[in-house]
Amino acid sequence: MGTLSRRGIVLLAAVASITTACTAAPSNRPAIVVNDGPLQQVEPPVSSGTKLPLPPLEDPARSTVAWNECEPVVKNRLATYNVPEQPNTQCTKVMSVLDSPSLPGRGRLFLSLLKVGTGKIPLLVVSDIQGEPGTVRAARLASMLPADFLARFSVIGVDRRGSAGSEPVRCIQDDIRTEIVNSDPAAEDLEDLLDAVRKAGQQCITGLENRLYAMDTWRTAADLEKIREGLGVPRLNAIGVGEGSRVLGVYGDRFPDRVGRMVFDGLPDPSGDSLVTMEGVATGAEATFAEFAKDCVARGCPLGPDPKQAFLDTLAGLRSRPASAGESVLTSGSAARATLVGLANRAAWPALADAIAKARAGDGNALRFYIQPIIADSRDQPAMLDVGLVTGCNDTKTRLALERLNTTAKDWRSRYPLFGGVMAQNLVLCSAWSVAAQPPLALSGRNLPPIVVLSTASDPVTPQPGTERTAQQLPSSVLISWQGAGHGALGSSPCATDAVRAFFIEGKIPAAGTACPP
Repeated sequence: MGTLSRRGIVLLAAVASITTACTAAPSNRPAIVVNDGPLQQVEPPVSSGTKLPLPPLEDPARSTVAWNECEPVVKNRLATYNVPEQPNTQCTKVMSVLDSPSLPGRGRLFLSLLKVGTGKIPLLVVSDIQGEPGTVRAARLASMLPADFLARFSVIGVDRRGSAGSEPVRCIQDDIRTEIVNSDPAAEDLEDLLDAVRKAGQQCITGLENRLYAMDTWRTAADLEKIREGLGVPRLNAIGVGEGSRVLGVYGDRFPDRVGRMVFDGLPDPSGDSLVTMEGVATGAEATFAEFAKDCVARGCPLGPDPKQAFLDTLAGLRSRPASAGESVLTSGSAARATLVGLANRAAWPALADAIAKARAGDGNALRFYIQPIIADSRDQPAMLDVGLVTGCNDTKTRLALERLNTTAKDWRSRYPLFGGVMAQNLVLCSAWSVAAQPPLALSGRNLPPIVVLSTASDPVTPQPGTERTAQQLPSSVLISWQGAGHGALGSSPCATDAVRAFFIEGKIPAAGTACPP
């Protein structure tokens, strides 16, 4: 499984919107809640004019975390994601509070952590909820950072609540997962997909009970505070990846006096309207494919002189005749989603081009492999779709009626021919989900020290315009723009990586508006 995307994508989470705390008890079935208008737009906060200094680096004191050798399941997961074996890797579990709306402040939840490096100062890594698990991302990131970084810091990844090794959410039946992922993005009527999502919601309500509404960004931020306390540090130093940056943003709003040095590598759009968010992601995905196509032609890849048309022809062929993929098949829907996963990892574009070419010839194994972590559930490797759906739908208030969904899908398929249909389908995923009682919370970023925000010009997960808009709302943010492609700049852009190293180790705040070459 060595070609698995290095940079996992938030592929099927319905929205990347502002977090919400849900206080309503679960109903007997997912209600269809119609909200066809945009949510109120968030105005940028007014800065107080007072700039806080960058906090000093402080060694831990009275840590209660006991690190041990990682269990075989963790090592197997790293191997699955093709992460190089790192020296000085250890694991542990930290207890947090489930804090279900029906049982506030009660219940136990154990979080899985992985540490790489010998440095005394902990540096937490928080990843996308449907990307690589935080433990995996931390191990991969550590393999790309300079040696002096790992001598100063211990890079610590956390599997977010309900994911990977942190009491994973398992509630959707295999056939329903497959039906959702295989759904044809070109379908004119989204009712069949909506029916599948209704079934998924019913299964999660039945299977998760009190845990259902405890999976959200608000409570994940509280988990990070428990981890900080366990590590024995007065302030949390951290890196957020994509939607994981929003978790750190919520942490900053909840615990501003405990924020240390933080880097946000990509940020979701600040709009509370999932229509705005998903259209932005569609634009970013199309732009990323354009860069992929240029690279493909320059290398003389098997997709020929027009990779875009070759990809569209592949989807059309799969629509009439799905390709064989082991015991399963590759459909136009699963192929489009798999390609989105592959686009997120710039370094693996050659393998993606080969996989698309094989699918066009009738062999869907290589391309379907990209979405296996999303739909395949095993004892050691839980499917990411379940926790992504639950967390994503708990985090957003927007719900759209079927007629509005069909109209939007028709429009987006015309304007975004590669991935507009997929993004319209993503809007469906929460349309049969019980709506949160409270509106989404906007990030304020008030009273925080300087935060470095990295944007990527062509990002299929957290597009540059959305990242920049969110950065503008955070008074202390310092933006670095990488003119490259893929999901995230850290580790891919030497310029951005050097700036992050200097920020963490030397306390050097980069110049706002710094641009890094492709």
